[in-house]
Amino acid sequence: MTRPSIAVLDYGIGNLRSAEKAIQHVGGDAFLTADAQAAQSADAVVLPGVGAFGACMDALRGCGLESVVHDAVASGRPFLGICVGMQMLFTTSDEDPVARGLGIIPGRVQWIPPGVKRPQMQWNRLQIVATADPLLQGPEFTTDAAWVYFVHSLHGVPDDPGTIAATCDYGGTLNAAFRRGNVFATQFHPEKSSRVGLALLGNFVREAGRGGR
Repeated sequence: MTRPSIAVLDYGIGNLRSAEKAIQHVGGDAFLTADAQAAQSADAVVLPGVGAFGACMDALRGCGLESVVHDAVASGRPFLGICVGMQMLFTTSDEDPVARGLGIIPGRVQWIPPGVKRPQMQWNRLQIVATADPLLQGPEFTTDAAWVYFVHSLHGVPDDPGTIAATCDYGGTLNAAFRRGNVFATQFHPEKSSRVGLALLGNFVREAGRGGR
């Protein structure tokens, strides 16, 4: 059986290999790449990220990968943003108000409200909003089971609340995952989230195998 090819965009920031290895573990033919042609030929594309919003956007643009992201999304192929890679899909971020995001999910990345420690660096339970989303299917995503790992000080607030796929409780409701068309994005790290994260990545690989072009 052919394993779907999944391009993990390599723009030189963060431990991108952990996402690559996790996707390989669940059956995807994942590979790191900064090559536009290689990304265009893949069945699906992943944008990971750690660090600061502005620095990540500068690095992505410096590698010539901004247009690759937009082309991948426009193609209809499954697209996954992870952590700061998720934040980069938004229009702006309070972390760096001057920096311009990708604008794929219209909205703003906002600081976690005061009253709790920042960053949230812990396991937390997802509250699934988009119960029919193909990436959130399986026994791992029941209310009591869906524990995932977060490291973040900000969260995405989309213009369209219907984009929110999952939330968590950390001093109030924080948005934890998003769906807009063929784009799915998580504030948490699925590659660090044990069986729940691997279940999500496995669902993503299956979605890539079915084709989205």
